[in-house]
Amino acid sequence: MKAIALTSVGLILSLNSICAQTAAEKYANDVNSIDAIINAYYDVVSGAADEPWEFERDAFIHSKNAVITRLDELGNAESHGLEAEYIPIGLSSKEDFYEKELKRVATHYGNIAQVWSAFEIRPEPYTESNVIGLNSIQLHFENGRWFIDSWTCEMESEKNNLVTRFLNDHSD
Repeated sequence: MKAIALTSVGLILSLNSICAQTAAEKYANDVNSIDAIINAYYDVVSGAADEPWEFERDAFIHSKNAVITRLDELGNAESHGLEAEYIPIGLSSKEDFYEKELKRVATHYGNIAQVWSAFEIRPEPYTESNVIGLNSIQLHFENGRWFIDSWTCEMESEKNNLVTRFLNDHSD
């Protein structure tokens, strides 16, 4: 009986320790390289409808005042912060959504980096998609980790084949 009680206490303390992890402890691997943070960037938005949103993880990979800009078909920009990004997401029910990276070109000098990343959006993980876009992601390295400072997204359209041109550019 004493062994069961000690095991139970040990299990409770272990679970308490796991539950009490800080974001820095939970997501440290997400920010230790440019590849890791870009993989996390796509991972936090992708998933099945029954999986919870990863708001804490998403906030952790972004800098405090990160700016998100989307360009429409006419090239008009709409910019906002990360919190404003969450409002429509939080007000609607989650659907199956998978954003898969198609190609990445990254450059960095010192503590700053620029990543060009083409992606496609799918309703299921392994279906084909013709919904494609291009992200321009700016990052900085500080205190032993990478932060996403801003990203700009433009979707491919009949009038603008930017993603197709990017995918066919073999200069990476």
